[in-house]
Amino acid sequence: MGAPLELIHELDNSIAHSTDQRRSAMLRHLTDLFLVGSDQYSEEEIDLIDDVFVRLVGTIEQSSRALLAIRLGPVPVAPPKILRALACDDAIEVASPVLTQAARLDIATLIECAQAKNQEHLLAISRRKTLPEQLTDVLVERGDQQVVLSTAKNAGARFSGKGFEILVYRSQGDDALTSCVGLRSDLPPQLFERLLAAASEKVRSTLVAEREYARAEIERVVDEVTDRIQVEATTKPLSYATAQILVESMHQAGVLTSGKLQEFASAGRFEEMVAAISLMSGIPTATIEQNMRDTRAESLLVMAKAIGLSWETTRSIMMLAAKRYRRSANGVDQAMAAFHRLKQSTAQQILDFHRMPSTPVRAARKH
Repeated sequence: MGAPLELIHELDNSIAHSTDQRRSAMLRHLTDLFLVGSDQYSEEEIDLIDDVFVRLVGTIEQSSRALLAIRLGPVPVAPPKILRALACDDAIEVASPVLTQAARLDIATLIECAQAKNQEHLLAISRRKTLPEQLTDVLVERGDQQVVLSTAKNAGARFSGKGFEILVYRSQGDDALTSCVGLRSDLPPQLFERLLAAASEKVRSTLVAEREYARAEIERVVDEVTDRIQVEATTKPLSYATAQILVESMHQAGVLTSGKLQEFASAGRFEEMVAAISLMSGIPTATIEQNMRDTRAESLLVMAKAIGLSWETTRSIMMLAAKRYRRSANGVDQAMAAFHRLKQSTAQQILDFHRMPSTPVRAARKH
């Protein structure tokens, strides 16, 4: 960094004794130097470069200042003092690239410009990627209709309650602004109603239709998210601790029967049902749950037959499994014949053979 810093000191010392043409050349050289090494300079070095920029920019013609603004505006680490000087320039050709693009330009400078500069400056500010409430308050109050419309169109703009009040007031008699404000999703409902009351018939019908469409779209997205959450919930291991305590207590009291299982299934109490089947069959809950997910019915049929459940209870269990895992229940009744053909002794033998943790119960092909 030694050579560049020596050059910067030399530039600084030469400013006062140089011609306009020479200072413009020095500015271009300094800009090139900064852009090439901007990611390597320390804060102290950037501060020094910043001071030289500010000294130079006060001595050069407008076209050179405008070129500097165009080059520095998009740079995320552009020196802050020169950004402020360019943003506050009375010439819009100079100020616009910085007011619109410079991410490092501080909010205080933006508000100052919005409060003091002309409408062209305000329009440039309104096109920034993001606009906080304290800035939009000034823009919608002081700006002309073009500035207000540009601010309202900005998806990155945020408005205070006061800002929205001004927007609605200024929308009166302006169909373009009324439409733009009315389509903002963050417009409070009570202000939307006030906006509609003052809108032309054409704009009113358009806004109502768009609002209804947006509401339907929001509901659709919410439904999709809800469905996805439900699907994710059904694919994650469940916690059966509480359910196991309950069914074990019922078992010790002698009331854990096939009838109780059917009550669990009919009431949609999936965890209690799985815990009960696990206790009655000696198969871990993880294996029971895996078999519940299985689209084939054989596993459930074997377990149900082995522990002596009736077809009615077995059907209730299969219906709840289908509902929980969001699959068709059309094939449930078709499994009745297979259930009745299966001998309990055969089912118990299959169950004994597969009574191992995390191993799904598989039915034999022949009984």
